[in-house]
Amino acid sequence: MTTAPARPRAIRIRAARTNNLRGIDIDIPRNSLVVFAGVSGSGKSSLVFDTIAAEAGYQVNETYPPFVRNRLPRWTRPDVDAIDGLSPVVVIDQKRLGGNARSTVGTSTDAYTYLRLLFSRISDPYVGESNHFSFNDPAGMCPVCAGLGETIATDPDRLLDPDKSLEQGAILLPGFGAGQYWYRQYADIGSFDPKTPLREWSEDARRALLYGGEALQRLPVRPPSDYESVIERFERVYLHTADTPSERKQAVLARFTRTRPCAECGGERLNPAARSATVLGRTIGELSRLEIGELTEFLAAVTDPHVEPVVEALREKLTALTGIGLGYLSLARPATTLSGGESQRIKTVRHLGSSLTELLYVFDEPTVGLHPHDVRAMTELLKQLRDKGNTVLVVEHDPDVMRIADHIVEIGPGAGAAGGTVVFEGGFGELRSADTGTGRALRQRRRSGRPRPATGKLRVDNATRNNLGGLGVDIPTGVLTVVTGVAGAGKSSLVAELVDQHPAVLVDQRPVTTNRRSTPITYTGIATALRKLFADRNGVAPALFSANSAGGCPVCRGLGVVYTDLAFMDGHEVVCETCGGRRYTEETLGYTVDGLSIADIEDLSVDQAAQRLRTPGIARALRQVSAVGLGYLRLGQSLTTLSGGECQRLKIAKELASRTDDTLYVLDEPTTGLHLSDIDTLLEVLSRLVEQGNTLVVIEHHLDVIRRADWVIDLGPGPGRHGGRILFEGVPADLARRADSPTGRALAAE
Repeated sequence: MTTAPARPRAIRIRAARTNNLRGIDIDIPRNSLVVFAGVSGSGKSSLVFDTIAAEAGYQVNETYPPFVRNRLPRWTRPDVDAIDGLSPVVVIDQKRLGGNARSTVGTSTDAYTYLRLLFSRISDPYVGESNHFSFNDPAGMCPVCAGLGETIATDPDRLLDPDKSLEQGAILLPGFGAGQYWYRQYADIGSFDPKTPLREWSEDARRALLYGGEALQRLPVRPPSDYESVIERFERVYLHTADTPSERKQAVLARFTRTRPCAECGGERLNPAARSATVLGRTIGELSRLEIGELTEFLAAVTDPHVEPVVEALREKLTALTGIGLGYLSLARPATTLSGGESQRIKTVRHLGSSLTELLYVFDEPTVGLHPHDVRAMTELLKQLRDKGNTVLVVEHDPDVMRIADHIVEIGPGAGAAGGTVVFEGGFGELRSADTGTGRALRQRRRSGRPRPATGKLRVDNATRNNLGGLGVDIPTGVLTVVTGVAGAGKSSLVAELVDQHPAVLVDQRPVTTNRRSTPITYTGIATALRKLFADRNGVAPALFSANSAGGCPVCRGLGVVYTDLAFMDGHEVVCETCGGRRYTEETLGYTVDGLSIADIEDLSVDQAAQRLRTPGIARALRQVSAVGLGYLRLGQSLTTLSGGECQRLKIAKELASRTDDTLYVLDEPTTGLHLSDIDTLLEVLSRLVEQGNTLVVIEHHLDVIRRADWVIDLGPGPGRHGGRILFEGVPADLARRADSPTGRALAAE
């Protein structure tokens, strides 16, 4: 009788060199909850996601035939000598659930599937099988809006600037600039005056330009027989097409169209038969719009024994969502409106009912978007996944998550080139006394600042969005105001109303770009100055120092890599042999400034470049990036690799460099992705914006930021229908005395 080999007790990694990792050797305990800490950019994600998860995902994919593998998520193998003890990996990140307009909370969690099944069995009248209640199936969808619940229409008022002439760009659509092809279809046909502002045209001329039709017959010079009005051309290109719109087209659609509820279904997405069927007097549309907590209460009254298994399965799903702090959502809530934190929690709930064990779960800051009051629910969920026999790896800055970890690994000591090593391994108690960045930050006690006086106020009147019941509030100007409250209390809704009612600069966590060629050089606006510097020093054309222009390697087209499409097999990407990954031609690399080529400059970190490049415009922009804690980024690093928090701080740096004043800035959780030791740096940046004469309104859960606010507006007391009210307005010290506020209790507890 042979003895089965013992299961590995650890994930064994040897010489991990991915990104900035410095040949890390580490054994990570399996069947444990392990937290990875460290300053932003230290290498946590490089170890957890780009090394462990990437290798596990790659090896799982290799078990499938090439045809199937081509349809699975792609994994890039890490730069490492050896990894042993891996399991199939489940990555639960902060990416939103997707841009599909048909996705809702109900479809994303399968809760709506159970609700459809319930109606297909006991609804009155009987309609049909469960697909007859699906707005994504022809059998159930509204025939007018095809199950979207809304229709898209061109907004004529957005297409034209009546104060401009055609030559000046009166047609605001892409491609209509003076001299461009589409512009010439109107300016050069003799029917319209290209030099006169549209406001001075006759009504017939404006209607003919926009709509065509009968107005064409009344023009002094009739257009050619194949004339296509501006709206007809726009709708042909952007609306009446079977192709999935690119991101560029989607941006154009968002700018020049408006959506409205479907006149046929009223936004319910379903056909008349599905909309009329009821269970206990409620339609499936009505139940989908209930908050999850209310829907759970409704199910208690459904006692038909024929559907008992369906009701129980649906109740378990809804209870799990409520337990993770999402009970304020409805099943009809579009997935596209969910925050990154909400999306991550929904992904997590999907796995709670799984009977699979020995999996490897990888989380990216699961407490993002969570009020301190709600963090306990998330930590309990992480422990549940571990206790089912899985290994749970968590990248996290929150001390409450570190506190429940079986093992903590800190990567550091610094960011970028100054990080990439293991500086601590052990338990939370040991970490608190360790001489590391995280250990020192845990021991630090931050105090409230002295509130600054307001210079005025901005009134938000009759805020009715989501759960705000006609709320009114004054926002003080010239100070830092923090909007607080539990998840779903109405913070984002209130701030959205503020932005609608007052001009504001919104600095959120959306990606700053989706173009892999975009870098800190291009985003900060120093590209032109940098090329001019090289051109002036070497007496050549500036275009020579652009990888996207004359200076780019002709083989890889300035990308540094060559991608080969292998049909049904995984595509293959290799470093360009001609330029060695440096992106530029040999001629371009021969020109230098102070001994550095343009490629050498791109390899510098922001901090290094700020020291080496003394040109005022360049140095100033780089110093602003360093000021928000992003000095570790490489100048040539693709912006597609940045996290949501890094994107937001890069936007802040750009605003700092513009030296504006008397501007209303609205920030959405700027501490996302920030290490405890970086909070002070962020607060200094926010203070600088205020001191320049600006007004800041910040949605934030981090208690240290709340303490340093000049004014706090606390919403609650609970989420959804239990929130939407102002619990407190005032200075942070007074909020800490309010026992009726979850935020106040959290402040008082520290």
